[in-house]
Amino acid sequence: VQLQASGGGLVQAGGSLRLSCAASGRTFSSYAMGWLRQAPGKEREFVGSISRSGGSTYYADSVKGRFTISRDDAKNTVYLQMNSLKPEDTAVYYCAARSGSFYYSLSNGYDYWGQGTQVTVSS
Repeated sequence: VQLQASGGGLVQAGGSLRLSCAASGRTFSSYAMGWLRQAPGKEREFVGSISRSGGSTYYADSVKGRFTISRDDAKNTVYLQMNSLKPEDTAVYYCAARSGSFYYSLSNGYDYWGQGTQVTVSS
């Protein structure tokens, strides 16, 4: 499956952004989907994930209550709604697909990756 993330940009602290990740191929619904991010000089870190059915989600503590992941299998798209953004959320955000369980936070467990979209939050 090929993934393409979009929707990044520059936003002030406290603002919102919605990222999208469009997938190609007919097997999108077979994959759990995740969002991960990488800030300059830091390792890639897990943000959140959603199950194949869309009925379950899993978030990093740092974004819990502010970020929401959803998916639309009819559009082969997964979304990351980000609210109450903070400067520390600044990073390149990647979407990724995983054939295993959605309840997994390590980046090495994802099989396919999008190209990343930059999110910059100004203070």
